[in-house]
Amino acid sequence: MKVHYSTALAALLYSRAALAHPGHDHGALAGLLHPLTGLDHVLAMLAVGLWGAQLGGRAQWLLPAGFVACLALGGALGMAGMALPMVEAGILASVLLLGALIGFAVRLPLLPSLAIVGVFALFHGFAHGIEMPVAGNGALYALGFVAASAALHCAGLLLGRFALPQGWLRASGAAISLAGAWLAFA
Repeated sequence: MKVHYSTALAALLYSRAALAHPGHDHGALAGLLHPLTGLDHVLAMLAVGLWGAQLGGRAQWLLPAGFVACLALGGALGMAGMALPMVEAGILASVLLLGALIGFAVRLPLLPSLAIVGVFALFHGFAHGIEMPVAGNGALYALGFVAASAALHCAGLLLGRFALPQGWLRASGAAISLAGAWLAFA
């Protein structure tokens, strides 16, 4: 199956504008849409799948699974009103570093790789948790943002495994990292 990458990228970028207006519900749909409304979240989630695909073996499944587990923990901490310093910096760092790891084809052992994505997942989950709608159902909202994040990981994994040649995979990582730098100054 041939994928037209510019069409997919345009749809991804335009989806943010389509989803950014109010009127979403306060449960699973709100949680499902939340990770898709920020370019930083979308890029980091895709990057986890791409890096897992690049590392291969057990990493292709454990990196996304570990991210999702730590994302849920971070979301629970945010919903509980806990404090986590430098959340936005951590999210931005996730885009920059994950993109760079892919771009430079860094092959770390599994445990350090899991630690990296786990720490970044705490920041992303915390941000989702503290941004839960006031009248929201926490469990349904969490189910939504966890499902959307997992879907983005799967999309990155599938792109990395089946759609992108190795050179394009590395170029995708570089593009993610550059987008992170742009987000830092936007």
